[in-house]
Amino acid sequence: MFESFSQSIWLVPLYALLGALLVVPWSPGIIRETGPRPAGYISIIMTLIAFVHSLLALPATWNHPPQSLSFPWLHAANLNISFDLQISAVNIGALLLITGLNLAAQIYAIGYLEMDWGWARFYSLLALFEAGMCTLVLCNSLFFSYVVLEILTLGTYLLIGFWFNQSLVVTGARDAFLTKRIGDLILLMAVVALLPLAGTWNFDELARWAQTANLDPGVANLLCLAIIAGPLAKCAQFPLHLWLDEAMEGPIPASILRNTVVVSTGAWLLIKIEPVLALSPLTLQVMMVIGSVTAIGASLIAIAQIDVKRSLSYTTSAYMGLIFIAVATGQLQTALTLLFTYSIGMAILVMVVGGLIWNNITQDLTQYGGLWSRRPVSGICYLVGGATLIALPPFGGFWSLGAMAERLSEISSSLFFVLLLVNGLTAFSVTREFCLFFCGPVKPMTLRSPEALWPLVLPTTIGMGFALHVPLLLAQWGLIPSLSQINLGASGFLVASSALGILVAANMYLSESVAKPIKLQPQALQDFFAYDLYTAKLYKVTIVFVVDLISQTINWFDKFIVDGVVNLVGIFTIFSGQSLRYNVTGQTQFYVLSILLGVALLGIVVCWPLLAQISLVFS
Repeated sequence: MFESFSQSIWLVPLYALLGALLVVPWSPGIIRETGPRPAGYISIIMTLIAFVHSLLALPATWNHPPQSLSFPWLHAANLNISFDLQISAVNIGALLLITGLNLAAQIYAIGYLEMDWGWARFYSLLALFEAGMCTLVLCNSLFFSYVVLEILTLGTYLLIGFWFNQSLVVTGARDAFLTKRIGDLILLMAVVALLPLAGTWNFDELARWAQTANLDPGVANLLCLAIIAGPLAKCAQFPLHLWLDEAMEGPIPASILRNTVVVSTGAWLLIKIEPVLALSPLTLQVMMVIGSVTAIGASLIAIAQIDVKRSLSYTTSAYMGLIFIAVATGQLQTALTLLFTYSIGMAILVMVVGGLIWNNITQDLTQYGGLWSRRPVSGICYLVGGATLIALPPFGGFWSLGAMAERLSEISSSLFFVLLLVNGLTAFSVTREFCLFFCGPVKPMTLRSPEALWPLVLPTTIGMGFALHVPLLLAQWGLIPSLSQINLGASGFLVASSALGILVAANMYLSESVAKPIKLQPQALQDFFAYDLYTAKLYKVTIVFVVDLISQTINWFDKFIVDGVVNLVGIFTIFSGQSLRYNVTGQTQFYVLSILLGVALLGIVVCWPLLAQISLVFS
C-alpha cells in the first residue's frame, strides 16, 4: 500500500501547481460574488493532500536504500539531459517539513490577510514556493536544481513585492532579486563548467566521480568557489546578506517560509554537492570563514536592532552561517538535523511576532511591554520557539548543536568558540526580545492587546506542540546519542553559553536598576552594529562607486562620441541640402554648372596623389 505512495511521490509538487492554477479564477475582477476567500481554501486543501501523500510515503522508505527515478528530457548530439529524482526517507522528511510549514503559513494567512483582496495572487505564489522546494528536495540533478533555484528567486521577488504600492516593498523586492542573481550567475558558470569535467549532473554520480577525480588545484578552486556563490546568496551570507533584512517588508505568512525553508534551499544544495566541494580545501576554508563571519556578525547585529523583523532576519543569517561551517567540516547529517530544528523554532518565532504586529501595529520593540498577562499563549509559544533554537536541553536545538559542538571541539578550537559565541548571542537575543515583548510595564501600544484571531493562534500553538516533540522524533530516528556517548565537556560549554546569554539578557532588561532603553557604549559601537556593520555604505563606496563611474564614462562616450559623430553627419547633411537648395532654379545652365563642379571636385580628390607627385617633380 505504502509503496504506491512512495513511487508516485513526484506528484507532490504537482499538487501545489494544480492548486495555483485553481485559485486563478478568484483574482480580482473575475469572480466578485464570493470574494477572494475560496482561493485560500482551495490552496490549503491541495497542500493538505501533498502533506498526507508525503506522510503515507514515509513508511515505505524508512530504513530502505534510496530509490531513483529518471525521466528523459533532452537528447541533442552528445548531450543527454534527464530529470533525475531520488526517493529516500530524508527527501520525504524534507517534503513533510516543507508542506507542513506551508500549510501552517496558509492557515496563518487567513487571519493575517483577512481584509486583503489579493488572496489568489498570494496563495498562488505560496504554491509556487511549495512546488519549487518540493521539486528541489526530490531532484537528483545539479542542472535542474539550478533551474528550480531560479524559479524560487522569481517567487521571492514576487512575494516580497506583494504590496507593490509601497516604496520600501519595491526596493526590498528589487534588491533581493538582484542580490540573488549575482550568486545565480556565478553558479550557472560552475554548472556549465562541471559537465565536461565530470560528464554528469547527477548528484550520486558526481559523488562517485569526486572520489577519483584528479583536477588541477586551480581548476578545482575556481569551480568550487563558483558553486558556493549561489548558496551564499540564497542563505544570506556576508557580503550578500542584506536582502533578507529588506525581504521582511513582505507579508509575515510568506516570511514563515522564507526565514525557515526557503533560505535553507541553498544549504540543501551545499549538502548535496559537498563531495565535489571537498576537492578544493581552499573552498572549504572560505566556507568556514564566511560562515564564521556571518554567524558572529549577524548575531551581534540582531542584538542591536529595535525592529523585531530585522532582528529575526539576522538570526536567520547567523544560523545559515553555522550550516556553512557544518558542511565545510563534513558534518552533513548534523547540518540536516540543524536545518530541521532551526526551521521549527524560527517558524514559531515568526508566527508569534506576526500575531503581535497584527494588532499592535508596530515593529518597534521599545513600544512593547507587559504582554504576558494579556497574551500568555503567545508568550509560551515564544519561549518554546526560542528554546528550540538554542542549546537548551532537552529541546531539539540542544541535540543538533551538541552534535556539531562535539565534532568542532575535536577538529578546531576556533570554530568551537564561534559556535559557543553564536549560541550565547542567540540566547541573549531571544531572551531580550521576550523581555521587551512580554515583561515590564504595559505600554500605550499594548494596553489593548488580546490574543489574535484563531487562524494566527492555531498554527502557532500546533507548531509549539510539535517543537516539544522534536526530541522524541530525533530519538526515534536514532539522532540522539546515549548518555555514555555524549561529550560532557563540549555539551557543558554549550549549555553554559545558553545559560549565560539568558541570564545576562534577563538581568539587563528586567532589572529596574538598568536605565532603559539600553544602549551600547560608546555610541559609535552601537551605530556600527545597528547599521549592519556599515555594509550598505561599504557597497556605496566600492561596488556602487565603480559601477557608477563606469556608467558615467559610458554615458559620456555615448553622448559626446557616438551621438556626436551621428549629429555631425546630420548637420553636414542639412548644411549640404540647404546649400544645394539655392542651385535649384529651374534653369538648365545652373544644373550643368553644378554637375561640372561636382565632377571637377571628385576628379581632384581622386587624382590628388598624382597631383602631389607632379608638384613634387616640378619642385
